[in-house]
Amino acid sequence: MKKLLIVVDYQNDFVSGPLGFPKAPTYYGRILSLINEFSAADNDVVFTRDLHDDNYLHTEEGRNLPILHCARGTDGAHFYGDLEKISAAYPVFEKDTFGSKDLGKWLSSRYYDEIVLVGVDLSVCVTANAVIAKSMIPNAHIVVDLSASGSGDNEIERHAVEELRRLQIEVRDLSAPMKPFWAETK
Repeated sequence: MKKLLIVVDYQNDFVSGPLGFPKAPTYYGRILSLINEFSAADNDVVFTRDLHDDNYLHTEEGRNLPILHCARGTDGAHFYGDLEKISAAYPVFEKDTFGSKDLGKWLSSRYYDEIVLVGVDLSVCVTANAVIAKSMIPNAHIVVDLSASGSGDNEIERHAVEELRRLQIEVRDLSAPMKPFWAETK
């Protein structure tokens, strides 16, 4: 069973910078653990990196989210903690908006049985890249791991989880034991 881990935008500006939120730093250990687990099992790991140029505030995203973040050449654009160093061993897909077109192109020539996504922001970038993965490899089992993914707003996150599930993307905490289907709450 071939698996892929996608680490989405786990960058300083989304963890401890202007778009950070209190729970974001808590995902770090779990993300490191998953990278080690996937690598040890000879599965693949990739990263997406949100990256903006000086014209960000004049882009469609910048007009709707006028908070400069992940600017090219800044510490805020670097991956959080040791992930900047660690990411050098894996493909990194730079993107200037929510979903990565380059990730989609890369996925189009591959097959995975399972694709696991972690990172931030669950309600925007993680969701966008999960949809890209589902579109490019529709028969893969796509999972968003809530033990290492989130947003700063619980209500928006709840809506994102509902929408992902409608798209047949599993959303759950992979670090927790699996509950039988009859124990799931709606």
